[in-house]
Amino acid sequence: MQPRVLVLAALLAIPFAGSLFAQSQAPTLEERMSQQEFTASGLDKLSPEQLKYLNDWIQSKGVSEIGAPVRHRDGSTSFYASDQDREVVESAIAGQFSGWHGTTRVTLENGQVWQQVESGSKGFPLKSPKVRVKPMSMGSWLMYVEGCNCDIRVKRVK
Repeated sequence: MQPRVLVLAALLAIPFAGSLFAQSQAPTLEERMSQQEFTASGLDKLSPEQLKYLNDWIQSKGVSEIGAPVRHRDGSTSFYASDQDREVVESAIAGQFSGWHGTTRVTLENGQVWQQVESGSKGFPLKSPKVRVKPMSMGSWLMYVEGCNCDIRVKRVK
């Protein structure tokens, strides 16, 4: 091959190699958190050396070991590193539940927030009903609300 072709091929491979390396790295705290979350947690007060140490520690543990959510560039968030990490969630809705109305969000007593992802309206008002959220196929989730005998597909948003 001609030297120019080799140089061109090497230059074209650099961004690809960088993206492969980035995919194997655990995201930094700055990538995982919004600026507001970063500031509210006090991480903005760390020195650059302290922040690097903390990010290196996260990298050494890996994403799945510490179980922290990962915020993606498109704004979405992954809460589970793989389907094997998904387990049934049993909790209760914090406060009043007025049923499903298209894009209803519910906050559970464990702090998780889930949003309805399928259309339709179901249910009626209940006070702090127990819920069971179970993993389904292809990454989806199904939430059953005790007392309204209704289940609906949801996604975790917090």
